[in-house]
Amino acid sequence: MSLNRHQQAGITDEQVLDMYKTMLLARKIDERMWLLNRSGKIPFVISCQGQEAAQIGASFALDREQDWTAPYYRDLGVVLAFGMTAKDIMLSAFAKAEDPNSGGRQMPGHFGQKKNRILTGSSPVTTQLPHAVGVALAGKMEKEEFVSFVTLGEGSTNQGDFHEGLNFAGVHKLPVITMVENNKYAISVPFDRQVASENVSIRAKSYGMHGVTVNGNDPIEVYTAVKEARERAINGDGPSLIEAVTYRLTAHSSDDDDRTYREKEEVEEAKRDDCILTFSTYLKESGVLTDEIEEKINSEVQGIVNEATEYAEEAPYAEPEHALRFVYEEQEG
Repeated sequence: MSLNRHQQAGITDEQVLDMYKTMLLARKIDERMWLLNRSGKIPFVISCQGQEAAQIGASFALDREQDWTAPYYRDLGVVLAFGMTAKDIMLSAFAKAEDPNSGGRQMPGHFGQKKNRILTGSSPVTTQLPHAVGVALAGKMEKEEFVSFVTLGEGSTNQGDFHEGLNFAGVHKLPVITMVENNKYAISVPFDRQVASENVSIRAKSYGMHGVTVNGNDPIEVYTAVKEARERAINGDGPSLIEAVTYRLTAHSSDDDDRTYREKEEVEEAKRDDCILTFSTYLKESGVLTDEIEEKINSEVQGIVNEATEYAEEAPYAEPEHALRFVYEEQEG
């Protein structure tokens, strides 16, 4: 009996169902946040829709008990896989005091949770890459065995921090995996107006590291690429640059109107290749996902999202006098 693709990649049936459930959870949380935004209950959404396969495929290939991640603002799937909960995400969306990312001080998408090894992100794009490289350097100096996994959009590859981070990682052969989630647009700028080369991964050669472009809508293909990159990093073979080509299914954010720069037909075509749908189809064809299991997963995920929404909406806001807490040192007396 021949093995299915996920089995060939070393993923069990149980793990592949967990991957699907986490992808679906990210999607349902994201969809709920859009509804909350449009109903005036939360001020801002920046979406992961369309990129869940790359995020979950990569995360499941890592050692989430040891490795560190420096996610970018769309990486809802990554932070869920690393241990953040739906409640954590909703508390951030509502800017409540219990928000683990910033205590209600920062916009959604600025993830950070030390207990789950999620580095705190800042608003300027690409700043997370040098931070991730610094973590990898510290680990190497302390002779600890982990990798530092950092993600960014393709637009961020044209920032100075991208060059500085990859160059330093390459020179010092640091255990860093950089995954570019190429969703075809830097806000409104299409890929061919951002990058002169045919892809991003070709740049890896300039930094003396392994580079590969994969189908970002296929979580198994992404898993395999990241798993191989992790093995190289742990074995002392240095960093890797992975480009996961996918598509952003929503506007850039809740403040953007993507109808001004891309055609409806283009988006509809991309939705036919929606990674949630294609992965579900694969799992059914593989005999792993039955209608009964799918219904159970859908019900469980919806319950998690509903509970998280209700909890966060009722949770208290931070006290105004605490606005500067954790920002400036507080003097006693």
